[in-house]
Amino acid sequence: MIRTAPGKSPLRRAALGLLRLFGWRRVLVWPAEPKGVIMVYPHTSNWDFIIGMLFKIGNGLPANWIGKAEMFPPPFTGLLKWLGGIPVDRRRAAGFIEALVEEFRSRDWMWVAIAPEGTRAHTDHIKSGFYQIALAADVPVALAYIDYATRTVAIDTYLRMTGDRDADMARIREFY
Repeated sequence: MIRTAPGKSPLRRAALGLLRLFGWRRVLVWPAEPKGVIMVYPHTSNWDFIIGMLFKIGNGLPANWIGKAEMFPPPFTGLLKWLGGIPVDRRRAAGFIEALVEEFRSRDWMWVAIAPEGTRAHTDHIKSGFYQIALAADVPVALAYIDYATRTVAIDTYLRMTGDRDADMARIREFY
């Protein structure tokens, strides 16, 4: 069963109001499936997190997100996990993909956002963790973006990975 967004709570209205106040336009095509990976690209600013959280909360999108463990310091650990955060110790990332795939199998609904560069610095490549997770869990990839030039935050395209990495990455590069 696909979960739908709840009614507009005061928190949702506040998040949407803040996006509007700062001139952001939002586009969301609701996921057609109950599970998937949200690829957030490019990740260029610390503001991406705030804008993304306002988008998630404002749209009532029940999604988790992956962040480096250093983002979860006390006393904010509980709040960040409540907001959907899943901390990853990058020094001990072995087994993370398998653990996340098992989470997909055990839940009725799970969308998880990942910034595939793994950094805010410019890179010439996209790390493959999101791709490996999507293939192993057999879930689609939502292509999300935060466009500062047009002040648009969006999830509007969903792709299934075929296992042909070169072809799949070419389709993703074409979108972005």
